[in-house]
Amino acid sequence: MGHVILETLRFPGSMNSEDLLLYPPVHLQILDQHVVMDNGLVNLTLSTPQGMVTGIQYNGIDNLLMEVDKGRKRGFIMLRGYPGFYSYATLEHSEGWPDINIYQGRIVFKLEESLFQYMAVSDERQRIMPTPQDRETGLVLDYPEAVLLTNPSNPELTGEVDDKYQYSCDDKDNRVHGWICSNPAVGFWMITPSNEFRTGGPVKQDLTSHVGPTTLSMFFSTHYAGDNLTIKLRDGEPWKKVFGPVLIYLNSVSVEEDALTLWEDAKEQMLIETQSWPYDFPLSEDFPHADQRGTVSGRLLVRDKYINEQLMTANFAFVGLAAPGNIGSWQRENKGYQFWTQADGEGYFLIKGVRAGNYCLYAWVPSIIGDYRYDVYLNITPGRHIRLGVLVFDPPREGPTLWEIGIPDRTAAEFYVPDPNPTLMNQLYVNLPDKFRQYGLWDRYTEVYPDEDLSYTVGISNYQTDWFFAHVNRNIGNKTYEPTTWRIIFDLDNVSEIATYTLQLALASAHEAELEVRINDPDAMPPHFTTGFIGKDNAIARHGIHGLYWLYSVEISGSQLVSETNTIYLTQSRGSSPFKGIILELKNLYSAGEHWQNRWRLIDLQQKEEIPAVVRPPGSTSTIKFVPSIFASIDLVHKRRALLLLNFIPTYKSVLPDVPKKKKKSQSPPSATTPPTASSSRPDQGSTSDPAEQPSTSAPYLIPPSQRQRR
Repeated sequence: MGHVILETLRFPGSMNSEDLLLYPPVHLQILDQHVVMDNGLVNLTLSTPQGMVTGIQYNGIDNLLMEVDKGRKRGFIMLRGYPGFYSYATLEHSEGWPDINIYQGRIVFKLEESLFQYMAVSDERQRIMPTPQDRETGLVLDYPEAVLLTNPSNPELTGEVDDKYQYSCDDKDNRVHGWICSNPAVGFWMITPSNEFRTGGPVKQDLTSHVGPTTLSMFFSTHYAGDNLTIKLRDGEPWKKVFGPVLIYLNSVSVEEDALTLWEDAKEQMLIETQSWPYDFPLSEDFPHADQRGTVSGRLLVRDKYINEQLMTANFAFVGLAAPGNIGSWQRENKGYQFWTQADGEGYFLIKGVRAGNYCLYAWVPSIIGDYRYDVYLNITPGRHIRLGVLVFDPPREGPTLWEIGIPDRTAAEFYVPDPNPTLMNQLYVNLPDKFRQYGLWDRYTEVYPDEDLSYTVGISNYQTDWFFAHVNRNIGNKTYEPTTWRIIFDLDNVSEIATYTLQLALASAHEAELEVRINDPDAMPPHFTTGFIGKDNAIARHGIHGLYWLYSVEISGSQLVSETNTIYLTQSRGSSPFKGIILELKNLYSAGEHWQNRWRLIDLQQKEEIPAVVRPPGSTSTIKFVPSIFASIDLVHKRRALLLLNFIPTYKSVLPDVPKKKKKSQSPPSATTPPTASSSRPDQGSTSDPAEQPSTSAPYLIPPSQRQRR
């Protein structure tokens, strides 16, 4: 039936052994078809041999549950003096077993609907919910999960849309949710103390609680990601992973008290559980305790001279450890454990409680485009603290930004999100900022742009009001949809035909889509660039402002641009469905002509007369010879800040002392048990020196010299 653990001495939080003696010990009663666990506060009944929770008795209520689903192997832990119990699952695929795909793993509780009608997912997302019968009598909309309530038992809910995906949440915020019974005042809560066993990183979205009344603990799923997060075990691959423990927490107050205080108490308990992780009471050898884990700390800075000549702090960066892979691979990694934290305002980070093993360190910085990967494998061993010192992230661009639409935060929340159809609303979101959770916004595009597709003029349009949050298809009636082409209009002066520009397209989501890019010719075939068929995250239908992150850099020759008004055409070419589309997170155009000018003042372009045609860059033994005929071209490109200057970069090595060249990324970073560390006045985190005074310790320069690639 799985595992049952009765623990009478240890308790998360501040309760000591003397306090525990005030409570009766935990009792285990084994019957023919059931096992009963009782600690005096909660009576838990499990079926045998399946190990299913068939009954939860608490605060005078005989059973908080209504029914249960089919079982799987699982474990339960009950502590003395504790109003709740822990549950976990261990999944194992032994060597030589047949191939298998695993699409989701979860714990599900369906509560007694006559008791629980009020659901809470966050401070703002709380409401009285409809019943399963209300959904059965309602009108099914574009997919089975979305139902229009036509005759609900609570008349105040008439005309609302119910859809479980409207209550999804990023894993980093998915710590506690559940239900409240008003009479008697009892709360039923799912508390997740750690995300280490979840897949897809901190911003992977998933389900929480919804009509049933149903409460979930989603360990992993393909929601908002698609097949990328399907666990695929092939060729007899051995695999084993522990999911949990998570806490099913119960609380109560007297009838004189406000039942909503149960939510506040559940949040406080969530903090206690989080601070107690990793727990010391699980007895399984597959769950290492704190002294069997390691720690990683450091500081992340950003080097982007087109914003600031000095190194900048990676304010509140998301920094994590995941299985070794390519840059950004953590969001598609699904078999191992991940450990994430958020850096402070100075870029310092501390990752505690890391299971032993080999990892890559990954990061991304809100407001900075792209992903960071530390190019040395980290070998975590029990009790070891690896201090990385200062790390430097070089965002993926080679020149100054000419224009930008949006904010690089991996969502499209800053763009225009329309009001929903007034006949298809969820009243919870009427006055909340996450209006994107409303149903049917994909069809609002055609109503907002009835005659022609979106057109955005750089310098005139405002992305908060003029850029629709999702690039969707046009509804032409009779449930028929056709592709749409959006235009970005911008002016350029003095364009050189031999210059090169780069268009960066950051996608916050893609579902069965293909984005085509054309330059100044909407009918060009083939298009200048295409992503090809991408994505299966279904974030548009599931009311998500983001799914998986995609980043494309598209080079544009100056010969395709003109020294006046230019137009970039973006076509989502896969029609036929309202849900096929992309969510563009950021669009920008940059050039890199500042490289030469910033490093070597070769030519005073403010002067009209010619200058010597032989130049020796600082610190170099080489010279560069120019013929007078190219000076006009250099002057032209300087005005446009385009890539022409890169065409004249010689082959010798010459860099500024505090800006070393960036090493070419490696598909397989070398391994290092303990990489070199920087001195630090903060032993738990890293150097506190001014970033401008720090020598660069970018990941490539921490690789032992014998293992460095040729620069």
